[in-house]
Amino acid sequence: MSSPSSWPVIIVTGANSGVGLGICQRLLVQLISKFPTDAQPRYDFHNQKTTTDDASFDGLTLILACRSRQRGEAARDNLYQFADEQVRHLKMLPGYDGRAETVRKHLTVAVHIIDLSRIQTVFRFADEVIKTYPYVSHLICNAGVASFVSINWFLAIKQLATDWVEAVTAPLFYTQEVGQVSQDGLGWVWQCNIFGHYVLFRVLESHLAKYQTSTGARVIWMSSHESSPIYYDPTDWQLVKSAHSYESSKFQMDLIAYQLDQTSLQDSGRLPTRHLIVLPGVAGTNIASVLLGTFTSTCMFLAFYLARFLGSPYHPITAFKAAISAVHLCLVPLVFLPTINSTASDDLDPTAPVEVGFRYVSECDRWGKERVGTMKLMRSKEHKSQCDDLLDHCNRLFTAFCEAEGRPVHFNENGHTEY
Repeated sequence: MSSPSSWPVIIVTGANSGVGLGICQRLLVQLISKFPTDAQPRYDFHNQKTTTDDASFDGLTLILACRSRQRGEAARDNLYQFADEQVRHLKMLPGYDGRAETVRKHLTVAVHIIDLSRIQTVFRFADEVIKTYPYVSHLICNAGVASFVSINWFLAIKQLATDWVEAVTAPLFYTQEVGQVSQDGLGWVWQCNIFGHYVLFRVLESHLAKYQTSTGARVIWMSSHESSPIYYDPTDWQLVKSAHSYESSKFQMDLIAYQLDQTSLQDSGRLPTRHLIVLPGVAGTNIASVLLGTFTSTCMFLAFYLARFLGSPYHPITAFKAAISAVHLCLVPLVFLPTINSTASDDLDPTAPVEVGFRYVSECDRWGKERVGTMKLMRSKEHKSQCDDLLDHCNRLFTAFCEAEGRPVHFNENGHTEY
């Protein structure tokens, strides 16, 4: 039996619906199973294909980080019911050994309220977590917003006619509102997608470090196929003036996650907290559906299935299948993940991107069988400079919010928060 001190305590933001709920459901399926397939190093990108590490645990705490208590509690009840159904199914199989009932007995699904657009609630959420749980093993930064207000149908028809698959993978035809500001006076999309999660990581950083298993804690950053540096203006780092705030925020996420991972790996004095980037692929979630009526939503799903049939690997479509990459990175031993030693020449064009790492992508075949793939993570010297500036802005803002709350904080010489 696994030690309770090793049982995962996993926070999922935006866990009450969409891919966040799919992640929670998939985690339950995997951890209730005797042999969690998502934990196995079975893909081409893995360094090895076999492991003796046991990724099974006899207990699990899932923390649903939600804005609405009512929706969060409905999701919690759904997950308990879902877990019970899994146990009933496994009990009917030949050779059942009772493991599923053991995990179910030690399963806790808790709802804690957070609104990433209000930093005060992020602090309050972290206080509750630190007081209630001995550590955090995984932080899955899944919640996200987009300021979509309309569809440019001329551009939509043009993109669909010229590149159908790309049009339903990384669409260019959504019109986004410009100038949205949060209650905290920051760029709304930027705060919800980037800064709120950054503050959450910083205030929980020492609690993540308390998870003393051989693999250490992990932060999963949920990026997007729409992540792009094309529209990013570093002088508008809060993305208030941007007409493409969603794409730019996901680009910022890629920059920050990579840099935080490098900083953690370079600290030899502690077990690193890994920061990993995930693309869930294309799934039917609420982020774009708010613009669509019933008929158009149906057409959107049909377009997804057609793109998949035409060969797109990036359309898992259902939230449960889209969750495979995040769950895989939660469970697989990190030794099996590929690494890249990037050695950019000093005379290289500062705008020329070089390969520095990977983003892990939820994929599927034409018939919907899901798998995990990789995409190269590219970064230039210019991007590195932009990331350094962005992190400096984030750290200054974080410190200002801490001081306003009467919370002493500073960064040590290794870049870790002492909070």
